[in-house]
Amino acid sequence: MLMTIGGLIVAAILFTISVYTKRTWLRNFVFGGVSVWFVFYFVMLVGFSATSEEKDLSLNEPKAFCGFYLDCHMHTAVTDVRTAKNIGNKTAVGEFYIVKVKVFSDAKAATLGLITVDAHVVDADDHTYTRDMDAEMDLGPQPEFGKQIGPQESFVKEIVFDLPADVQQPRLDIREGYGIDHAIEAVLVGDEDSILHKRTYFKLEGQSQTAALK
Repeated sequence: MLMTIGGLIVAAILFTISVYTKRTWLRNFVFGGVSVWFVFYFVMLVGFSATSEEKDLSLNEPKAFCGFYLDCHMHTAVTDVRTAKNIGNKTAVGEFYIVKVKVFSDAKAATLGLITVDAHVVDADDHTYTRDMDAEMDLGPQPEFGKQIGPQESFVKEIVFDLPADVQQPRLDIREGYGIDHAIEAVLVGDEDSILHKRTYFKLEGQSQTAALK
């Protein structure tokens, strides 16, 4: 991506020179070079995505978030999963999954935080389940996913999903970034959010059973 941006700047300069100097050969060279590069880039983009594989992370296995600037310092990991039929005065339609997520940074100096986190569960049939925010409120005060943390700092947040009692292979997908970030990462070679790229999930199996949480 950085080579592409730099190459486009150089191409724009050369194209401007070709226009002012009326050098047709230079103009054709710029168009040809840019066309060849974009074909090569598209092949790289699709090729990396096509050969990518889904990953299922177990408890305490971290997932890194890199973003466009490739600063892969922020991480999340699922450290515990519990199930319960009731949380406070709320009863699950199926079963509550209480997922404890650790957010941490391995930065040397910078204070960082996740941006606009989307956390949802996907099952074996590709059904998607969003967080039960009302049930989460009954767990007590929780830090926001976007909390800024310093070097080597961390925090823990519990999130809740109301999943069917017979749900098969529930997996947590955590994604972060603004809309513009996703648009850029969609064409970033090798990025998890690039076109057709497989995702990294957290397994929500092997959980402990809790009768009720108050």
